[in-house]
Amino acid sequence: MLELAALLPLAAPALPLDEAGKYVAGAYVVFMVLLVVYVGIMAAKLGRIERELREVAAIAEERKGEREEVRA
Repeated sequence: MLELAALLPLAAPALPLDEAGKYVAGAYVVFMVLLVVYVGIMAAKLGRIERELREVAAIAEERKGEREEVRA
């Protein structure tokens, strides 16, 4: 099994450098697109969390004000 794994790179044909460059560039483009999509999703999620946190803070302030009015 180990011998077969050692011979596999010798049997697999390598792409010529001029042809392989296209695939490398394509892989980088796909990677960058996925990275931009990921960052966009995280930014949207962060915006939603910030908005919800502001709403919770406003509710907490309202309840705090109601408690102070009842005590007075």
